[in-house]
Amino acid sequence: MKYEDYNDQELIMMTRESSEEAKDILFDKYRYIIDIELKKYSNIANILGYDYNDLYQDALVGFSDALVNYRDDKEASLPSFITLCVDRRLQYSIRRINNKKSRFQSESLSLEYVYDNDSLPLMETISDNSQNDPLFKLMNEEEYKELNEKIKSVLSSNEYEVYEFMIKGLKYNEIALLLNREPKQIDNAMQRIKNKIKKIVNK
Repeated sequence: MKYEDYNDQELIMMTRESSEEAKDILFDKYRYIIDIELKKYSNIANILGYDYNDLYQDALVGFSDALVNYRDDKEASLPSFITLCVDRRLQYSIRRINNKKSRFQSESLSLEYVYDNDSLPLMETISDNSQNDPLFKLMNEEEYKELNEKIKSVLSSNEYEVYEFMIKGLKYNEIALLLNREPKQIDNAMQRIKNKIKKIVNK
């Protein structure tokens, strides 16, 4: 069986009749989509400590979901639909694994992470680098935790979602990819977050 002998809809119907050969043909034909999507998210997954093999398995799940749920009456072509399903699956999986990580661990380290285009950690970004800066007094986990509680209280739910990825070291374009928002929106949110945090630590 060669994919040149069948159109996508015929192959889809065959996969629903449990034809593994048809599924393999579609995979060989469109595996490049998985490669493209994995490349988009591999750096994010690496920063968040998500194993590449697990990411690949998630991409395969998204691919299989696309074959099961695709309908030829949809406006999207099969490759477009596969791309959408794989992308959504990878977004979901990375966000899920991030949420499962210990909040206390991430909070206690949050000010050390580099996250912006200038490669400065959050501590330096919102600090005036003087010895009297309140951030230099944060010497233990309890103080880190207290600061993060204050930060959470002044941020909107959307801003806090962005902040959680900021403190992991993700750049604005990577956060935009994960949250399915425009990069400019995320960049603006990051500026608001930094300004709000500055007000807290300079009180």
